[in-house]
Amino acid sequence: MQIIQNPERAEWDELLKRPTQTVDAIEGIVTGIFKDVAANGDLAIAKYTEKFDNITLENTVVKKEEVDAAIALVPAELQKAIKKAKLNIELFHKAQKTTKIAVETTKGVECWQEKRPIQKVGLYIPGGTAPLFSTVLMLAIPAQIAGCKEIVLCSPPNKEGKLAPEILFAAQLCGVTKIIKVGGIQAIAGLTFGTATIPQVYKIFGPGNQYVTVAKQLATQHGVAIDMPAGPSELLVVADTHANPAYVASDLLSQAEHGVDSQVILVSTSKTLIDEVSKAVATQLAVLPRRAIAEKAIANSKLIYVEDDATAIDLIDAYGPEHYIICCENEDLYVDNINNAGSVFIGDYTPESAGDYASGTNHTLPTNGFSRAYSGVNLDSFMKNMTFQKISKEGLLNIGETIELMAAAEGLQAHKNAVSIRLKDLK
Repeated sequence: MQIIQNPERAEWDELLKRPTQTVDAIEGIVTGIFKDVAANGDLAIAKYTEKFDNITLENTVVKKEEVDAAIALVPAELQKAIKKAKLNIELFHKAQKTTKIAVETTKGVECWQEKRPIQKVGLYIPGGTAPLFSTVLMLAIPAQIAGCKEIVLCSPPNKEGKLAPEILFAAQLCGVTKIIKVGGIQAIAGLTFGTATIPQVYKIFGPGNQYVTVAKQLATQHGVAIDMPAGPSELLVVADTHANPAYVASDLLSQAEHGVDSQVILVSTSKTLIDEVSKAVATQLAVLPRRAIAEKAIANSKLIYVEDDATAIDLIDAYGPEHYIICCENEDLYVDNINNAGSVFIGDYTPESAGDYASGTNHTLPTNGFSRAYSGVNLDSFMKNMTFQKISKEGLLNIGETIELMAAAEGLQAHKNAVSIRLKDLK
């Protein structure tokens, strides 16, 4: 990892860049696949599955028999762990339910807000080097709680043309209504346009590589909403002399092993801690099964020394991390002053892995600095706020003249007339 000391503020933008390709470098590929899928449906899907996943499938829809067979392959202890994680995630997301909000803004003018589920949602579950069955829990559980009618899951098949048994177990446990063995850009395109086998959805959720991220952004140009731009994973740890170097190193590596384009950063006011963490990273990295992947991510990562807490806080906010771990004696200072982060983990005994799996919070989070404007996935992500109003005769008499004056000032006579015609009958 690169050690950087007291970087000038003018250098921060360059220093904090993510190790990802530009959208321009990917957009042409994504656009071409979208056009093909829109025109040729499942034929195009099959072509790109063969090209990118090296597998030819006669049927991409997972049948009940395949799900049942997969469940039998999931060890009982792991099933128990998944169910425990499900319970915690359910508890946290059910607590996010809100009731109807009703206000009489003026005598006789009643306004209220209610929530309705998004009827059709698509869940993208990454496969590749690590099939993320935990993401099934993070997306399907709030979708089910929200009351979404169609929950369509897409995930890339392995070399045998199957999905990981754990993904199928989690999917049936959490109410997924249709499972499809399609990944990558072609999966996002299928969910966007719909094909004979992939239902068209109203909103697409889930993390993915840079190509999937750009594909989701392109989907928004075709009338489909997305949860957020969620690309390669990232983590920033802020730590001082109070922190345990081995713990910090383990957290950095837990994110580095996600993929070669992941990024991890340590910000510290202690040069000694930075040196100790650097040594601990090397020691722990040497024995990791995914060492080759983690090494490449570590090469894109940084250990940054700053002289004081105020500078550290400004630097962290400028970065806007997806995951943010605080291991400092004065943790409240960092908690109270963070504005841009997807999810925050506080103290020596709160590893980011807890949020990835079982503490209850959602691990689908904005990356690449998008935490400045986006929230992570939550129950509201699967719902819409709808407003209602009912105005009585008395109410229209109370606000009618206000509406008339405002409509006339904007030059919208028909708007004014819609009120005036009613007021004439009431007076």
